[in-house]
Amino acid sequence: MKPKVLILRTAGTNCDKETEFAFSLAGAQTYLYHVNHVKEKNDLKNYQIIAMPGGFSYGDDLGAGKILSLELSLWFKDRLKEFISRGGLIIGICNGFQVLVKTGILPDLDFKQKVTLTDNDSAKFEDRWVYLKRTENREQGTEREKKIQNPENIWLKDLPEIINLPVAHGEGKFYAEKDILDKIEHNDQVVLRYADSSGKSASYPFNPNGSLNDIAGITDATGKVLGLMPHPERFMFKHQWPYWKENVLEPYGLQIFKNGVSYFK
Repeated sequence: MKPKVLILRTAGTNCDKETEFAFSLAGAQTYLYHVNHVKEKNDLKNYQIIAMPGGFSYGDDLGAGKILSLELSLWFKDRLKEFISRGGLIIGICNGFQVLVKTGILPDLDFKQKVTLTDNDSAKFEDRWVYLKRTENREQGTEREKKIQNPENIWLKDLPEIINLPVAHGEGKFYAEKDILDKIEHNDQVVLRYADSSGKSASYPFNPNGSLNDIAGITDATGKVLGLMPHPERFMFKHQWPYWKENVLEPYGLQIFKNGVSYFK
């Protein structure tokens, strides 16, 4: 059976069709629904994956992703908790990442906002391809790894250490107070960092928004919920890549979606 993916859209979402296509290409059965439709059905039990695409939900009034985050907390808090507890996967891309952190689904699944994604340091919309370095788990093979799944092994499985994906955002700077940031780092929840072509930390434009610790993507402690600012749905085919003449076995974006789908096969 193909895993069922709910792609959630609302006014201002504009990457929903691309995200649906990406999951379809990866082998999933997709359901692209407006949030009001999901409210009427009032049930998430039929899905294995929930995807929150990029765009400008509700025009990013009150801040990027804020209104949709309030809507999710009001209408779906208990159902999202149930969805997560039974092993469902969630991915939030760009505006979807902003929604996940402002809902409090990331980093701790407790529906309390602890981090944010705010205005780029450049004070302008950044639209470019970036280098990303996968962050390796520092405690491979320990009792801790047996207790929780290595975050990289679900969504980022089989990707090389350094990949390319495009970004397109005005509010992408990852920010958290030091104690929260230290906790996320200690728990190995940072899975993608902005970097230069060699994988080293670098300033603008390699870090396009000024994110603390070069953070481009995080997971919850289990690795089942992924939020990232870059757009994997925009790298489904080799010819979409600026370096398309170089050898790549699988477009990096497509691999991310395939990893989510294969988790249920």
